[in-house]
Amino acid sequence: MKLSNKQKQYLKGLAHPLKPIIQLGNNGLTEGVLAEIDNALNHHELIKVKVPSDDREEKQLIMDAITRETKAEKLQTIGHTLILFRQSEEKKITIPKV
Repeated sequence: MKLSNKQKQYLKGLAHPLKPIIQLGNNGLTEGVLAEIDNALNHHELIKVKVPSDDREEKQLIMDAITRETKAEKLQTIGHTLILFRQSEEKKITIPKV
């Protein structure tokens, strides 16, 4: 699913008051963490994931892997926080038309 800039802005506005649902621990990105992110996306559609890493390249690689593995749309990265969107079959969040 490709989102227009206007749709991304709308979703970022919805994500602003949200707290990170998933936070990566010392083990980094594991199968269990990916499964939890996948479940959270199915349930909420719009989530924040916190990736605490001091190494910028490692943090970027982890965020790219999360986006790729969950097939979610990366809306924004702010510091250590990644905002993801993936529409579920129920379509809980109504996205404005382009």
